[in-house]
Amino acid sequence: NRSTLVSKRIFTRSKSFIHFQKSEQIQVKGKDGFFHAYIPLTRIERQIVEITEPQQPFIIMPSRQNAMDSLMLVKERALGGIPTIAFVSGGPFLGKSRLINEVAEKAASDGFRILKSFRTSLDSFTSFFPLRQIVSGAMIFCASEGAVGDEIGNEISAANYLVDQNIFNKTDRVNIGSIVPTVADAQLLSLLSGLNPKARTRSIVDSLMKILKLLQPLIIVLEGDGDIDPSSWSLLAELMQRARAECPQIMLIVSSRDSPTITSAASNLRRNAIQVKLTPFEKYETEQYLRVLLGVKNNSITIDQRLLDVVHDRANGCPLFIECVVRWALEKNMIEFVEGSKKMSLKMLDERSDDVTAAIPRELSNILLAPFNKLSPPLWDALKIASCIGYSFDADLYNTLNQVLDFMPKIRELSAKYDCFEQTGSHFRWKQQAVYEAVKSLLMVNQRQKIHRMIVRAFEQSKINHGEIDDIKGGDVRRLLGRHCALAEDWAGAFEQYFRAGDRAKAMFNFNEASKMYEEAIDFQAKMSKQPPLRSMMIPTINLGTCLRELARYKEAEAVLTRCLNEAQSEFSDIALDEELYVRALTALAALYQAQSKYDSARRLFERAVPIARNIQESRSSLWLAENIAGYAETLRKSGDLPQAERHHREALEIRTRAVEEKSCTELELAVSYTQLGCTLAGMRQYKEAYEQHHNALGLRYRYLDFSHGLVSESLNYCAESLCALGRGGEGIPLALHAVEIRKLIFGTSHPAYAHALSVLASCYHAVGRCFDACDCLEKCLEICEVAFQKNHANIIPNLMNYGNVLRSTGDLTKAIIVYQRATTIHQLNFKEGQQARQLEKCMAEVDDLTEKIAELESSAKNGLFNEMPDDIARKHLALADVESKGTPVVVFTDIGRDVDDELALVLLSALKRKHILNPIAVITTLSPQRERAHLARGSMDAMGMADVPVGIGSCGGVADGVELDIYGAVYSRSSPCIFESGMELVFRALESVPPKSAVMLCIASLSDAAAFIREHEDLFISKVKEVVVMGGVMPMDSGDTLTPDTAYNNNCDLPSAKFVYQKCQELGVPTATLSRWAAYGCPIRPQLLDELAKTKHMVAANIRRKSKHSIDQLWNKVILPSDDPRREKLPSRCDVKWFYKTFCGTEEVPEEITKSIWTQVEKLNMYDPLAVLLCVPSLRALHFSCKAKTVKGVSHVVVGTSECDTGISNQMSLYKEYSHLFIEALQASLHEPEMPLGSDKEPNMLIEETTKLLNARSRAA
Repeated sequence: NRSTLVSKRIFTRSKSFIHFQKSEQIQVKGKDGFFHAYIPLTRIERQIVEITEPQQPFIIMPSRQNAMDSLMLVKERALGGIPTIAFVSGGPFLGKSRLINEVAEKAASDGFRILKSFRTSLDSFTSFFPLRQIVSGAMIFCASEGAVGDEIGNEISAANYLVDQNIFNKTDRVNIGSIVPTVADAQLLSLLSGLNPKARTRSIVDSLMKILKLLQPLIIVLEGDGDIDPSSWSLLAELMQRARAECPQIMLIVSSRDSPTITSAASNLRRNAIQVKLTPFEKYETEQYLRVLLGVKNNSITIDQRLLDVVHDRANGCPLFIECVVRWALEKNMIEFVEGSKKMSLKMLDERSDDVTAAIPRELSNILLAPFNKLSPPLWDALKIASCIGYSFDADLYNTLNQVLDFMPKIRELSAKYDCFEQTGSHFRWKQQAVYEAVKSLLMVNQRQKIHRMIVRAFEQSKINHGEIDDIKGGDVRRLLGRHCALAEDWAGAFEQYFRAGDRAKAMFNFNEASKMYEEAIDFQAKMSKQPPLRSMMIPTINLGTCLRELARYKEAEAVLTRCLNEAQSEFSDIALDEELYVRALTALAALYQAQSKYDSARRLFERAVPIARNIQESRSSLWLAENIAGYAETLRKSGDLPQAERHHREALEIRTRAVEEKSCTELELAVSYTQLGCTLAGMRQYKEAYEQHHNALGLRYRYLDFSHGLVSESLNYCAESLCALGRGGEGIPLALHAVEIRKLIFGTSHPAYAHALSVLASCYHAVGRCFDACDCLEKCLEICEVAFQKNHANIIPNLMNYGNVLRSTGDLTKAIIVYQRATTIHQLNFKEGQQARQLEKCMAEVDDLTEKIAELESSAKNGLFNEMPDDIARKHLALADVESKGTPVVVFTDIGRDVDDELALVLLSALKRKHILNPIAVITTLSPQRERAHLARGSMDAMGMADVPVGIGSCGGVADGVELDIYGAVYSRSSPCIFESGMELVFRALESVPPKSAVMLCIASLSDAAAFIREHEDLFISKVKEVVVMGGVMPMDSGDTLTPDTAYNNNCDLPSAKFVYQKCQELGVPTATLSRWAAYGCPIRPQLLDELAKTKHMVAANIRRKSKHSIDQLWNKVILPSDDPRREKLPSRCDVKWFYKTFCGTEEVPEEITKSIWTQVEKLNMYDPLAVLLCVPSLRALHFSCKAKTVKGVSHVVVGTSECDTGISNQMSLYKEYSHLFIEALQASLHEPEMPLGSDKEPNMLIEETTKLLNARSRAA
């Protein structure tokens, strides 16, 4: 309508819909001057352009393409088994998280698991904080996959499940608790005692690998703007270093604003990392992003330059800010499409201004906070409080604010209604960091102080006591409350909270974090207007010095503690003496000197401290006094003054004994004094009493602590050492082996404690003539010590002396001299004249004696005489067997490792050996892979106290060349130079050593080797062997004039050899005793017995229980195969599913559905080989077995168990109890375990009685 004129305001709002023509200048009544109006012409046809809300898509801009390619390359490398780390850096709001999320999404489609965490600058004080969410998530992932029907809701239930399923042990739980405090077990915290940071890191990674390797392929993302603490860097370095071998499909992404500051200990991470750095968008990238956000797909449409300039200017090239500006402008209807120019441009909203860009605020906080303009004052207050708390926070830590400020309900309302926060469990995080920064920027300094004071006051007004605060999230609240006090300028409160946080971390053996907390406390103490009491000033400083000592930061510790002591002495000259505090300062510095082997300096300090301690301590049962006296005694012991050390340790023991009698401490406290006194007595060569003291300590620690506890390993070690000194090294080997495994588990393989255990094991091996085994142990030990101790440390001397002694036994006299000379040099560097004099005299005497010995040998060599042969069990002639004092000589052929009853037979054999009933003189492993079986037999027998019994490698047992059958593993399985390469040679030498017709040949495996020996040495066999006992079976006894082997497994492995052995024995008149499968069926055990054996905590019992399930499932999976399937190996065709259910499950009803695992349905296990061992003992044979005899050539050949109806078992209950108690006795005796109190969960007889009753009931029912 050309007669219609509209104003500029109407034109501006309508020009997107209507074509206008600009009029000539006109004048209107009521307005001054002339102006242009606009004449509406026709309606504009709508274009395809539609301005929509920004969808925040992921757009690969040119500056992001390289970053994306780099991260995808890292992902591909991880998928290919090459663990890789990427560092993603860039300023705030540049899209680091979005880039990482896109990579993670693509990786997830390739099967990757994603574990993410976020940290802030507030978290750098807390050790392992960046890994908390990672480890919690990993545990929940693993547990959720395995927990059928059980809901895994949090990290605590996940940890419980993983322990129950034996994926984690208790030590793993302690290690994981170092990262995730909520799963820590306070009772096991002392497992961390003595761990240096490196060993602790390795131990934690050991535990982490158990779950991370189950989650491969895996991406771990550590996001945040704060520094990563040194402990976490060390852990990540160790993790990535080991990942290639243990968890190769892993990718680690670390994002930060600046390039991360990596500690020197983790410098290898930077060398191998992919670096990705994000920069702000260039203007052309801002234009591309604008087109996407505005939905512009038509290439003919452009972005107006003014719109581009203002957005790029306000956003500073940050993608997030570009989105905020565009969203805000769209909400204000400020962006339009101009048809004529085909541009997206800004509308003119203010007719009075020609600068359209002025309408967009320069301060982005106005844009970011616009959605919250209508918030109620209480919700605004909650937002402000949240901004003071930090970018992320844990609701559990701030629930205290609910009582006064109703804080968390408001946070949840803000999260639900305004999408301010995202929540993961109890953890809240601002949805947008930019909004967090904007809210924080609104507050003036005094406002922030006021809010922090309000938070502190809310905690003070709550009814939570100190103990409850320390329990909340592992004591994190102390650290956070200290920060709030500091920001409120409440210096006294900050000091108190950081001090308590340090105490908490110290109690958790987290010395890195504790030292930081104490340093903060000391700094805030200096800001206090009123000088605190001397005690308040000194205690955190003493504790800081102690933590630095534990971290082996000796120079720093000495500076701190020396300054502290000097200040204390200066103060004491002017004010009343706080004697207890003075003693603490003296003993802390003394302990530091002792750790550095500065024994003279330590002794002088203790000599000042102990008299004061005696004077001020009224009670004669004070543990504090006992600790000071014992500390002094330890310095005396290590400096060589053993008589004085003994006197003071006995005094400390008396004080602790009185404390126990007065019930002011537990019996466990006595173990400390028993151990220290035992070490002192050992140094004085009073080995018998030393062993008694150490055994007392072992008894208490075994009773009150978990077997995997570090203190249990300490007592095992010292008991083994004392037994060795008493000439009972063979008894010490099982103890030392367990100490080695426990310390390996707790401390890792680089810790001095592990090295000491190896040294003790070496001494025990040397004592039984296995010097090459001892040499291997000592070389590992010294390798550790050279790294763990400072150069020429006094602690290396005993290991060098031990090594020199062993080298002498191996015949390497020249190397032995060098070792003793080095020990002499180190002694002279560490001790003054007269200190540890006996040690120095021994070293010098050995050097002189070895020098003389070498000269003699060189002289003999010139005269054509041979050098001495090394004294090793595999090289010397076997001693003549003493039948009367040691029992019946037995040669054993075993296929140990095929199933657990062979190893149970060896356990039983050790019990009968200890009772001098049977005397094993050789154990031969047969059935391919026979060498690996020899390693398992050697380790198992060592652990059972039969280290002096030789092991030889037999034949493949009838298995075809190149075929290796299954063998289960064990941590104690070990190669050994003392293993005879020729089993036949060992049997020959063993039988040569026994009186005529005295030996029993026990065959609990294929008869190949027995047949080979009879063929090669028939005369020796006839003259020495009085009986051959076979676990196998024979054809019906009335089927012929002689016994013929049936198709039992052992016979079937090499049936021709089995027939030969039976034929030859009957032909040569050597009696045989055959125990058939029917006998084993006649006296089964319930699987629960294996649980009872495992209560002894013996490594063999634990492995037998673990492998039994595996063996049963393995047998079951052969049984369900067709009879002609080669995977059945030598399993007879009669062993089908029906046979299995009848034999092991107590029923002949076979279910329709066949499962792969059968363990839960097993009601009984059959003991084949242990029964064969009992059959070797005439008195036990007469008592428990009903034999059928067949006489051939006047010689009786007996068979136990001829049919299902005639099992040959005289009394099932009696026999069951016999071998059950022998099993337990063997395991307990090998560990020198004391008897547990009746009713204790460590007393293993309880369920045996119940199982006996159950079997009795079943027997009656049958």
